[in-house]
Amino acid sequence: MANHERIELVRRRLGLTKIGFAELLGVDRKTLQRFEGGTTLSDDVLNRLCEVSGFGKAFFERPVKDAPNAGAVSFRSQRSLTASARDAALAAAVLAFEIDDWIQERFELPEPSLPQVTNKSPIEAAAALRAYWGIGEKPIANMINVLETHGVRVFSLVEETRHLDAYSFWRNDRPYVFLNTLKTAEHSRFDAAHELGHLVMHRHGGPTHRNAEDEANAFASAFLIPPADLCSRIPYVRSLNDIIEAKRRWRVSAAALNYALHRSGLISDWIYRGNYIQLNKMGHTEEPNGIERETSQIWQKILMSLWSDGISISHIASELLIPQKEISNLLFGIAAPLQDGGVRRGERPRLV
Repeated sequence: MANHERIELVRRRLGLTKIGFAELLGVDRKTLQRFEGGTTLSDDVLNRLCEVSGFGKAFFERPVKDAPNAGAVSFRSQRSLTASARDAALAAAVLAFEIDDWIQERFELPEPSLPQVTNKSPIEAAAALRAYWGIGEKPIANMINVLETHGVRVFSLVEETRHLDAYSFWRNDRPYVFLNTLKTAEHSRFDAAHELGHLVMHRHGGPTHRNAEDEANAFASAFLIPPADLCSRIPYVRSLNDIIEAKRRWRVSAAALNYALHRSGLISDWIYRGNYIQLNKMGHTEEPNGIERETSQIWQKILMSLWSDGISISHIASELLIPQKEISNLLFGIAAPLQDGGVRRGERPRLV
């Protein structure tokens, strides 16, 4: 018998209202209401649901074990985010939980190492976390790798909305970050640092208080571009071109570096605003002097190990009853490893 919670999950993942969902399935609204009240869904409607969603019948027979608490989730651009886009992204997290739990049964993943930094300014919190992790003032080569090394579960999203950048939350004692990979590579790195700020500064106070987003932005700027390193590398700025050239050291956007320079007092208000206007005229679809996109090294290692044991993405999809496309979208589009290098059967590979 189909579980109405599973059907509701798929409706949300498809980004549909209940009326739109009923129209897609070819039923009226009252039919869905009766099902939500305990009435069995007909085979014809269930077959239609499987056809349009890509999920098999067996998926809808399982219970929903876990879902994120929407009130504890940090969303960037929350004011502009529609309810359907938010619900679709949170539905992706439920699928990610099932993947993550399946992986944890087979691999020893890094344990979380995120201190809770309170009673400090965002800049002080960023410096404290860098010190705690022993990374000093050096630029961060790969933000996703830094998060994963310290026990953060990082998943990707392919959400075609400009209003959804990223989100994060704690699930029990494990931190999660979801990144929209349709943003520029620099944008995605900043999003990752922004969500890290929420995880270490706002776990207990919640991500929704008035200044939380501004604090996370300031944290991300200072974490990616330490003020001392910035001042030693760029004592003065002659033009926007200097910023576009220098930004590759920290692998950030020109806008982020412009902000950091202004925050550190290295450029005036007038120059900061002039640079901002010029950058807006360039548009936001492509970053000048752009960098290559980051991906997950942990997921690459996991899939390589599974592949060496003859377990492909399609095998995982069959076992979890989740469409392969959904899994690939959550795992940075890594379809299959390109080389061997697994471990002996019976062992749980340790990924650090």
